[in-house]
Amino acid sequence: MPRVISLIASATEIVCALGCEHMLVGRSHECDHPASISALPICTEAKLDASAPSAEIDRAVKSMVAEALSVYRVHSQVLGELRPDVVITQTQCEVCAVSLRDVERAVSELTQSPGQVVSLSPQGLTDVWRDIEQVAQVLGVAERGKRLVGDLEARVEQIAARASGVGERPSLAAVEWTDPLMAAGNWVPELVELAGGNNLFGEAGGHAPWMTWDQLVAADPDVIAFMPCGFDIPRTRQELGPLTRRVGWAELKAVRQGRVYLTDGNQYFNRPGPRLVESLEILAEILHPEKFGFGHQGTGWVSLSP
Repeated sequence: MPRVISLIASATEIVCALGCEHMLVGRSHECDHPASISALPICTEAKLDASAPSAEIDRAVKSMVAEALSVYRVHSQVLGELRPDVVITQTQCEVCAVSLRDVERAVSELTQSPGQVVSLSPQGLTDVWRDIEQVAQVLGVAERGKRLVGDLEARVEQIAARASGVGERPSLAAVEWTDPLMAAGNWVPELVELAGGNNLFGEAGGHAPWMTWDQLVAADPDVIAFMPCGFDIPRTRQELGPLTRRVGWAELKAVRQGRVYLTDGNQYFNRPGPRLVESLEILAEILHPEKFGFGHQGTGWVSLSP
């Protein structure tokens, strides 16, 4: 049985969804689902203060990236003590999790049992399904991977089929960072369209683009959904001040009609794993509450209005 270390939260969820949680011997500091993995040794840490305001986090990240520095630190000694056969990381985003470069450097320092490095790089839903099957193959449970992907795709197709008959498709601005403004990209535009919405910013399969206040005002979306990377709902609400205090915020259509929503981006939209289907369910509930009710309100999303 392989000894597995997952250095990205979505990969940890994939391993567990495949029924291979017993293979995990280590995790990243951000891996927190399912709760049963919390006792595993932590192999990484962030170099910046995640409790700082959004604008400060943005400046710190940009400074590190400009200097070719990593946002995270890998604990090579811990990796060595755990003797992994497989280390799972990612190349999708230098800011989302430890980079492949840092992992390869840490693994190369292990003189005994350096292990196989598996790097995931999802840009859209199809890539996520491919990554699940790749992890399953490496862990020796290829058939489980195919079954899991089949089940996830079936759930997506069922929601998309119901959403296709809704008629009106509300326009939606999916916001991945609040200060400065950034729209959601990658798989989120796909999810919006599948849920019966008209995605205004960001392209399917493309990295999250920066956006401006003037662009948001000009688009005047029917719905605004906040899903900041790494933030839960209370933290997202805490970070909205610089935006909601702007002149013109109250005049936006979504604000006037009470259709501004906060989601748990950290647990759902920011993780390219099995729970992207739950993310789709959340968007379906937000966009078409008269047609969808999966029970995510209050945990996966809340309305900004009291």
